[in-house]
Amino acid sequence: MIDVLIAGGGYVGLSLAVSLKKAAPHLQVMVVDGAPEGAWEKDERASAVTAAAERMLDVLGIWEAIAAEAEPILRMVITDSKAADPVRPVFLTFEGDGGDGRPFAYMVPNTALVGALRDACKDFSIPVRQAKMVESFKSGDHAVAITLAGGEGLEARLLVACDGVRSKLREAAGIKVVEFDYGQSGIVTTVEHERPHGGTAEEHFLPAGPFATLPLKNNRSSLVWTEGTHDAERLVKGDDFLFDEELERRFGHKLGHLKVVGGRRAFPLGLTLARDFVAPRFALAGDAAHGIHPISGQGLNLGFKDVAALAETIVEADRLGLDIGSLAVLERYQTWRRFDTFRMGVTTDVLNRLFSNDITPVRIARDIGLGLVDRLPSLKSFFIRQAAGIAGEGDPRLLSGQPI
Repeated sequence: MIDVLIAGGGYVGLSLAVSLKKAAPHLQVMVVDGAPEGAWEKDERASAVTAAAERMLDVLGIWEAIAAEAEPILRMVITDSKAADPVRPVFLTFEGDGGDGRPFAYMVPNTALVGALRDACKDFSIPVRQAKMVESFKSGDHAVAITLAGGEGLEARLLVACDGVRSKLREAAGIKVVEFDYGQSGIVTTVEHERPHGGTAEEHFLPAGPFATLPLKNNRSSLVWTEGTHDAERLVKGDDFLFDEELERRFGHKLGHLKVVGGRRAFPLGLTLARDFVAPRFALAGDAAHGIHPISGQGLNLGFKDVAALAETIVEADRLGLDIGSLAVLERYQTWRRFDTFRMGVTTDVLNRLFSNDITPVRIARDIGLGLVDRLPSLKSFFIRQAAGIAGEGDPRLLSGQPI
């Protein structure tokens, strides 16, 4: 019998598998992934990895493999303006580290991160079954009976769904969600520029939504560009000249000539929060448990927090001789993660509503607020710690750089 079967071969599913095997090598862990073989190698996106997530990846032996491709974020600049404004006043800047002199975050290409995790799975002899997905499952007293597409049957003590924000397994488990569509889409692409970015990330709050530029290696930046869904689709499907013109209006000329060097895609944005994270012999992690607006850049790191909490819950229960799939054990994970996730979901929801508009009184109030934060070192330090994901007392050990 498999101890833990993980459905989903993205960064959450793979890092959970590695975390479990590193802490408890005797556990039988398997990953099944519905994506075709090699699909992850076509992902041109990059993700922000906080200082806490870096510590976790370092403990797992992953960080060394991706460090050469990770670009530190040394400074964060926030502006609030219209796209046509000739000058964009800076209302807030963040500079600092995530502890031990490390940057508070890094930008890492998704292919580098997933590739390193897949290599680690091979090193730990964790089977990753590609182009396989869980078709159905039924939880029993001692095991969960799982049927894969094609009819193959498996048994596991615990099934973990890491199958994305539209999780079919979450639906099959009967777990309800709080869901809201923002009517926005995030355009994601990569640009090359003449001058170096100096490790600076910028977030421009524009009436349609935030326009974020995030530093990458070799004079490149990753863009997360929020627009209304209709406009985003028009820009992505339109000709290159129109896209480049609109991009230049938002990016500006401070880094010289711009060139789009990656594909461009638009992803619908919304808020999705699972009402429960667990059921008997079943747990949600990553986007299957929560999908939030990218305004804070914390989506991936919420997933890593899930991994750290769930892995510690499972491993400690196993060491005590407890049933790792029982609801009594899994409730600890739910208690650990549900409040933090709802708090982050509400925070990003409020920020998006507050900044994605052009109402003059609201703009004046928010700009005064940003200016006050910029002038209060203690408050800025708090926000830097939040951005770095620095673990507090009672947080999972992996996020503090400690093994389970």
